[in-house]
Amino acid sequence: MSTPRPKALRLETLWNPPADGKEFSYVLRLKNLGSEPLSHFSLCISGPGRVDPAGRVEGATVSKRLSNFTEFQPPADFVLGAGETWTISVFALSWQFRHWTDGATSAYLALSDGGTIVLSIEPTRSSVSNAPLKRGAEIYPVPAHAPVQVSIIPWPNHVAVASRRPLPAGFAPRAQSGEGEEAAESFAALVDHLFAVEGIVRTEAEGAVPVALKDVAGFGAEAYRLSFDEELLTVEASSRTGFLYGLVTLGQIWRGARLHPGTFQFPASGEIVDEPAMGWRGLHLDVARQFYGAAEVKKLIAVLAWNKLNRFHWHLSDDEAWRVEIDAYPALTEIGAWRGHGLAVPPLLGSSPARTGGYYPKAVIREIVAEAKSFGVEIVPEIDMPGHCYAMQQAIPELRDPDEVGSYYSVQGFPDNCINPALEKTYEIVETILTELIELFPFKTIHLGADEVPLGAWSGSPAALDRLRAVAGDAVADAHAKRLNVVTNTHGADDIHGSGAAILQAEFLERVQRFLASKGCITGGWEEAAHGDVIDKAKSYLCSWRNVEVSAELAERGYDMVVCPGQVYYLDMALRPDWDEPGASWAGTSDAEKLYNFDPVGGWTAAQKQKLLGIQACIWSEPMTDRAVFDRLVFPRISGLAETGWTKPSAKSWERFKALAGLMPLLYGLQQS
Repeated sequence: MSTPRPKALRLETLWNPPADGKEFSYVLRLKNLGSEPLSHFSLCISGPGRVDPAGRVEGATVSKRLSNFTEFQPPADFVLGAGETWTISVFALSWQFRHWTDGATSAYLALSDGGTIVLSIEPTRSSVSNAPLKRGAEIYPVPAHAPVQVSIIPWPNHVAVASRRPLPAGFAPRAQSGEGEEAAESFAALVDHLFAVEGIVRTEAEGAVPVALKDVAGFGAEAYRLSFDEELLTVEASSRTGFLYGLVTLGQIWRGARLHPGTFQFPASGEIVDEPAMGWRGLHLDVARQFYGAAEVKKLIAVLAWNKLNRFHWHLSDDEAWRVEIDAYPALTEIGAWRGHGLAVPPLLGSSPARTGGYYPKAVIREIVAEAKSFGVEIVPEIDMPGHCYAMQQAIPELRDPDEVGSYYSVQGFPDNCINPALEKTYEIVETILTELIELFPFKTIHLGADEVPLGAWSGSPAALDRLRAVAGDAVADAHAKRLNVVTNTHGADDIHGSGAAILQAEFLERVQRFLASKGCITGGWEEAAHGDVIDKAKSYLCSWRNVEVSAELAERGYDMVVCPGQVYYLDMALRPDWDEPGASWAGTSDAEKLYNFDPVGGWTAAQKQKLLGIQACIWSEPMTDRAVFDRLVFPRISGLAETGWTKPSAKSWERFKALAGLMPLLYGLQQS
């Protein structure tokens, strides 16, 4: 018999920070606004914040927890009468809340008959802040008087333009070669993604001004020269990407003059000569914590191209989900791509109790890769391993030692989430997956993750301990066995370097990297991939996320580096420390001005700078349930990163950037103008 279901239920959540000697508390109030009582149920919530099941909870007991998913059981024989409120007070969290997005972002009741009731839930309030919650991109208004006469981000190397001509109706590119023709087609597709109704690309019959695309030898792969005169506009380059970037600059100038004719002009004469300061100018997107459909990914890549960013690091797997189709292991997407009540992966990070999620079929990936390539963007896929593999393990249980006992926990609260490096089956599975992945991504750069392996990883696995004894001796293996049930509490708090887990991870990475190299691939990894210095530095690169000092130290050790410190370049970090700002702040906070002025190689020696590939911003998606939050956290910071990667430091200007940033496109919000 089904439990009666009230028509109106609402969950309210409140954060009480510690004050006047009182401990913090996270209070949940379930209100029955209907006319029928409710019994035989539990309350399930999820959101970035995590309840510690071993800590004190009043008004309920924690019956289940997986990372940020928590199920609360009411007292025995509890009945929530009409008009009554059930209050739960939590005094144990993985971290104290700092922002309104830290609290529960979804909630539902699990009923004894197997059904569920989705609850209405408002964002978590703070008892010490009544400020309106902030969503949507922080807009920088275009001023009446700007420091420059033309609108271009990132700012070029050399700008020498003069006077003003009437604004062209649009542009009709005329190519002299196949490279130019491809660039013209790509530019038309790009502006159709971003500004479909503005008519930037037109035919001459519609009044468009011709733009000659002239092939010139000796230009770098991304360099161009843009020339203006009364009769003809010319883009000179030696590659498709160079032509495309010249056209993008032309399109930006045109949009500024069209939307703000009192501030910006369209030049009648002069030239712009340009090429990037850094070769790697990237953005990382985590699609495991939140899923982004193919149209969203395509639009984001178009935004990257408009900012002259050229790398898209696609984080396709993590504990919370697996997002890429693999023919050899269909269970990866059948099981690992979905979350929901009663599924192998429960609702996490704002997921509904209904089956939610998704993945990218191979045909869709090929389409996205090809379009990105046409926009000058190379895609680097990431399959995170040997850690961050909870979803992968649910689909392929053979990745865990069947004789393993006990549990270890990751920083995000997932148990036993590392695939086992001592099992030969692990390598068979991994190599099969990577073989299929290589075929999808012709850039042949594969990122293996390798971050945040807990100190206690594999400490209860007989196979792993036997392998550790063989490679490191009994003393190391015995010490590692004592790591069982170790809990990692904070990002980077437990340095596993030199531990048994690090030794096993290094052996795993060395073997997988050798496999990738045999297929002609470069291997990427987060900075932890340097543990043991076993990977081939000539065929790999690292993304350093802790700070620039770590980046410099790894460069000194000979690694090619992509710099992406969490304190500044992690775009899930809030703009400011205020409660009303969305995002996280475990690594700090960083607004657009701080990011823009940040020196990613501050303190580096000349020799260390020789190992710099470039920079990258990272979007980790835990707080991104609300797409307006995405826009606030990503824009215009991504444009600030683009200018750091492209423009020479001596030519950077925050005042100029601030005047132009409002013209750059968003992903979800209204077009800035």
